[in-house]
Amino acid sequence: MRGMMESFYSKAGNRIMAIAISVLWLVVLYLVLAVTRIDPDQQMAQKIFYYHVPSAWTAGIAFLAVAVSGGFYLFTQNEKWDHLGLASAELGTLFCALVLITGPIWAKPIWGEPWSWEPRLTTVLIMFLIYIGYFLLRQFGEIGERTRRVSAVIGIAAFVNVPIIYVSVKFWSAEAQLHPQPGMSQQPADVYWTFILSLITFTLLFVHLLRNRLHLLKLQSQMSRMRDDI
Repeated sequence: MRGMMESFYSKAGNRIMAIAISVLWLVVLYLVLAVTRIDPDQQMAQKIFYYHVPSAWTAGIAFLAVAVSGGFYLFTQNEKWDHLGLASAELGTLFCALVLITGPIWAKPIWGEPWSWEPRLTTVLIMFLIYIGYFLLRQFGEIGERTRRVSAVIGIAAFVNVPIIYVSVKFWSAEAQLHPQPGMSQQPADVYWTFILSLITFTLLFVHLLRNRLHLLKLQSQMSRMRDDI
């Protein structure tokens, strides 16, 4: 197994992607700190926006993958879809945690408090807790087909919360929420393109981590079957 892992991580494509993502991270960091203008109202706190929103975007992509793979698993019972669902859920929860961390960092100087039970923050927290429950099931539930099927159903049902999060600023009145209204198309070019580059970087990071995690899950499954055959 160790030899297979070393072979996988030494592949040129995997290394190139890792290097490219690292370079993009540095470029985004430079643009955020040295190039993009400072918002006159939010000052430096606005800079967290370049990481907060892409984290939410990437979490949404990951949870979509959980739902889609869950549907395919229920129809096919193919282990690869269960692996995709689990890996995507892990990464989605990681990026969701980043949203919940960066949000209060921005909110403290802007709202005067790190947390408010306004619609978008609350729905993000609910989604995070749902996937924590997903992992508790995977960790402590019985190993087998039933746990995988229930996990797939949870992944599909939990995705309903994702579009609610993204349109929550339109569902509730402005008086009921503190979250900024979307308006990226009206932003200056330096802000807009730095934001787009950050979105691309986060998306590539997700793809890279997902690829590696899927490979690990496949190896673990193969090793488990080998132990059962002994």
